[in-house]
Amino acid sequence: MALSGWVCVVTGASRGIGKGIALQLSEAGATVYITGRNEKTLKEAAAEVKQRGGDCVPVVCDSSKEDDIKHLFERITREQRGRLDILVNNAYAGVQTIMANIGKKFWETDPSVWDVINNTGLRGHYFCSVYAARMMVPQGRGLIVVISSVGGLKYVLNVPYGVGKAACDRLAVDTAVELKGRGVVSVSLWPGIVKTELMVDYMNRSDEPHISPTFKNDFSNGETPELSGRCIVELAKDKSLMSLTGKVLMTCDLARRYGLRDVDGHSVAEYTSFKFLLSQVSYLSWLSVITPSFLRVPRFVLNLG
Repeated sequence: MALSGWVCVVTGASRGIGKGIALQLSEAGATVYITGRNEKTLKEAAAEVKQRGGDCVPVVCDSSKEDDIKHLFERITREQRGRLDILVNNAYAGVQTIMANIGKKFWETDPSVWDVINNTGLRGHYFCSVYAARMMVPQGRGLIVVISSVGGLKYVLNVPYGVGKAACDRLAVDTAVELKGRGVVSVSLWPGIVKTELMVDYMNRSDEPHISPTFKNDFSNGETPELSGRCIVELAKDKSLMSLTGKVLMTCDLARRYGLRDVDGHSVAEYTSFKFLLSQVSYLSWLSVITPSFLRVPRFVLNLG
């Protein structure tokens, strides 16, 4: 119960990574406010979170609507006497739209795809960060986490997705600059390949032509939605947390830093290892068999990227 008495907000926690994070924060003793647009699935998630012994408060909130976000933080201010320790910006509305348009170029899709993907998953993060900072700065402490992905570094899925994730990383980095000296930490977190409910359903479809054998293999060794939550709990407990502010962090790096395994007992895939990277190149994959897993791409190479 390392986070007993803490107050946390996890947006987009009806399912997937958001619910996984809420489960872990609750298990650590925190009071967790979870948001989502669908009241039914939100209450189902809240019931599951409460089974972990924590205090969970479901709040119907559309992260694309400023009034919903404002009312969420006003409620927390009233009920928790102004206390807020952790904000996890996770809400995302574009997964199904992305899957429906896989294989299409940006000019072949409706331009409104941009809004579907980034109104919730970027604009909403900024608004939540603003209202959270207004609570955290006066108390002189707090942690803001933006859930992003490797799509912020290289092309993944489509143009709006990549641009949005690069902006999420920039949001975390730039807010850290302005929060410097205020006791509030801001980071971006990249999960690896995560076995969310939607992704499991997608991968189980036998008629999907865009799923490569390599990705199928990587997905079978993917992370549970709770690994990100386990990493955030460890971050919150870290006495040297301020040294990480403004950084883009990967779950595999944090798992190594804190000696974590996934909640299902599996070791966490090392996405920055030469072994993994070689396995992604067909004519070099045979080398991955003889490459030690501890050999990793130096961090400065990713920074240069």
